[in-house]
Amino acid sequence: MEREKLGSRLGFILLSAGCAIGCGNVWKFPWMAGQYGGGAFVLIYLICLLILGLPVMVMEFSLGRASQASPIGIHHKLQKPGQKWHWHGKMALAANFLLMMFYTSVTGWMLYYFIKFLKGDMTSISDKVSAAQFANMLGNPWIMVGFMAIIVVLGFLILSFGLQKGVESVTKYMMIALLGLMIILAINSFTLDGAKSGLEFYLKPDLSKINGSVIVGAMNQAFFTLSLGIGSMAIFGSYIGKERSLMGESLHILGLDTFVALMAGLIIFPACFTYDIEVGAGPGLLFQSMALVFNNMSGGRWWGSLFFLFMFFAAMSTIIAVFENILAMVREITGLSRIKGCIICGLAVLVLSVPCALGFNVLSGFVPFASGSGVLDLEDFLVSNCCLPIGSLLYVIFCVSKKGWGFDNFLKEANTGKGLKMPRWLKPYLTYVLPLIVIALFIIGILNFKFADDFTIWGWIKSVL
Repeated sequence: MEREKLGSRLGFILLSAGCAIGCGNVWKFPWMAGQYGGGAFVLIYLICLLILGLPVMVMEFSLGRASQASPIGIHHKLQKPGQKWHWHGKMALAANFLLMMFYTSVTGWMLYYFIKFLKGDMTSISDKVSAAQFANMLGNPWIMVGFMAIIVVLGFLILSFGLQKGVESVTKYMMIALLGLMIILAINSFTLDGAKSGLEFYLKPDLSKINGSVIVGAMNQAFFTLSLGIGSMAIFGSYIGKERSLMGESLHILGLDTFVALMAGLIIFPACFTYDIEVGAGPGLLFQSMALVFNNMSGGRWWGSLFFLFMFFAAMSTIIAVFENILAMVREITGLSRIKGCIICGLAVLVLSVPCALGFNVLSGFVPFASGSGVLDLEDFLVSNCCLPIGSLLYVIFCVSKKGWGFDNFLKEANTGKGLKMPRWLKPYLTYVLPLIVIALFIIGILNFKFADDFTIWGWIKSVL
């Protein structure tokens, strides 16, 4: 099967950034910042992006470009005879499917709210009715499954047109529109009465709020927002040439991703403090609070339409990128054409995504963790707390270990081409320190995860001791 290629460097940067930029930036990052103390979480998150996210991103791109394969075939081509690293490829395929099992539903929420605002159904109503719209949406299985299905069909329809004509061209326009919309909405938020208080909460770190949970949350969010550990970046490395070194390209993508995440907070937190909305409201923060905000704004129908349109663009950019990753892996295994692969993968994602869509209504009795948790929380835990850190760790070890690809091979590939190089003096950090940090934070996260209302593994250990 001939390897497809991206048409331009800009396409590679915007497509890779589009994979990184999505619900992790505009949905998950703000509510995590709200729950973990605002500026303190933002500070640790930025540190995690630089010391954890950036090197893993360079490694994924290097593996993809060197192997010219999808994550399912990377290790087959780069591992030494007799080694078993290729099992990571199978885990990456499963993790990509798992991520899309709830990501498609959340993206459907964005589209639903955009349509409701565009029709005028979300404004000129009482605050009580506005606040109830999110719960009404979650409680309706037809809406949840229907909009999820639209997302799956739309995503694979775009992929069916090919890499350059479909994936690259659509994502480039979506990303440019997204960045423009966010700047407009942030400027509007700066004019709100609560802008000063919201910005202080969001940008002024209170170091007393930094603890193990905040640090673990920041690491998981860094991996989640960059889609690291499951090969989502590696696939785009396989579609580019060797004209540019990968450290510089990764910094461009990291910068765009961070810009969107920070801008989302600049939009949301001034609005929360203006309208006295609880910043720690959790996953429903954006939908409930911003609907209330726009309902009380002059021209709120159009501001709301713009806001949820950019939310939809951000989420779809990741949907398209991860769908492409899934499609590439399945095609590499089966040899299917792009069209047939889109049909089969689309049907698989559609069926696997149904439990999450029904988890808020028909399957609401399923409570995997603490009270109020559901199917989405279970799937998010498996992806964010398990697959991403473990997958990132395996990529790191494979790149730096003599029993894997090896540091010299990694460094040569990463530094091939023009641009910023990864320095050799980072070898001790990448070989010893980085893996230990990821292992430590992964263990701390599992030990402190609330598996039931009053139960954590660490709490149980302390009670036994």
